Amino acid sequence: MASLLDPVQLGAIPAPNRVLMAPLTRARATRDHVPTPIMADYYRQRASAGLIISEGVGVSQQGLGWPYAPGIWSTEQVEAWKPVTQAVHDAGGRIFAQLWHMGRLVHSSVTGEQPVSSSPLTAPGHAHSYQGNLPYEQPRALAVEEIPGLIATYVMAVRNARAAGFDGVQIHAANGYLIDEFLRNGVNQRDDIYGGSVENRVRLLREITQAVADAIGADRTAVRLSPNGASQGTDDSDPASLSRAAAQTLEPIGLAFLEMRELKPGGTRGASDVPRQSPIVREYFTGPLVLNSDYDAASAQSDLDSGLAQAISFGRPFLANPDLPTRLAAEAPLNEARVDTFYTQGAEGYIDYPPLEQAA
Repeated sequence: MASLLDPVQLGAIPAPNRVLMAPLTRARATRDHVPTPIMADYYRQRASAGLIISEGVGVSQQGLGWPYAPGIWSTEQVEAWKPVTQAVHDAGGRIFAQLWHMGRLVHSSVTGEQPVSSSPLTAPGHAHSYQGNLPYEQPRALAVEEIPGLIATYVMAVRNARAAGFDGVQIHAANGYLIDEFLRNGVNQRDDIYGGSVENRVRLLREITQAVADAIGADRTAVRLSPNGASQGTDDSDPASLSRAAAQTLEPIGLAFLEMRELKPGGTRGASDVPRQSPIVREYFTGPLVLNSDYDAASAQSDLDSGLAQAISFGRPFLANPDLPTRLAAEAPLNEARVDTFYTQGAEGYIDYPPLEQAA
């Protein structure tokens, strides 16, 4: 049986362990969505992860509605990412860029334009903005004629990610953002080739993923899904059928890995009583499967032992423990994350968590 600390091949990436860093929005870029020097320190500190999956990186101004989140559509952004990826590589690490379009969860006060989605349904709750929390706005449905342009933004983002030094990319198709809004019928009410049947609803996922894989190589392309339970107002009436269809459409592309965020009944950042979908996906997707959400060392090892997962991605434990693989190997206590500094713009609660030797 493989342990969390054993190496694993994830497409083109020889990961030295199976403890991956999950994507974590941290809001340390500029208002123009340009990465800042402090971000190089943050990611360098966490280079012992088998693979770092970066925070969500906006593929376009249209798709990036989170204040102080980084993008990758401009030359300035690409140049600012280079010291970040170089710092990770110099520390012996590997890093993928997570490609992010927020869909209807964008607010016009951040992007300057009306949000877009699969259908004109307003999300529940509120959006983060530079003016504080604001009610979500009604999005407009993307026209079929706009889809090729949307796909082109992902292809350009991939090329920019490679120019910036990333080892690969992950397509964010989870958590109620744009691609998820096409996948799940709680939001997708279209009656064209991108709506209705589950085969139509996975079409955008397939087209974006194939275009990205063609641009960078399938062995440097990953996807993130979250099919069990509602996420930011996005849900589906038949998660099993959707999970099966998504796995079947991704299988022939030959991904480096598929990551699944699976909510649990007692989850700490979202909970769901909908059964896990990874066993269904495992039947139809033969590539490496990475699982995420509320894992500790024991539950992570259990899913490795069963053969369900080939690696586990950790979010908040990595946020507060830059040397998480070392701590897990030593069965050492973990630092507690400081919630009030998750999305602030300074060093506090970002690059000041002590590694194990300092804590000792």
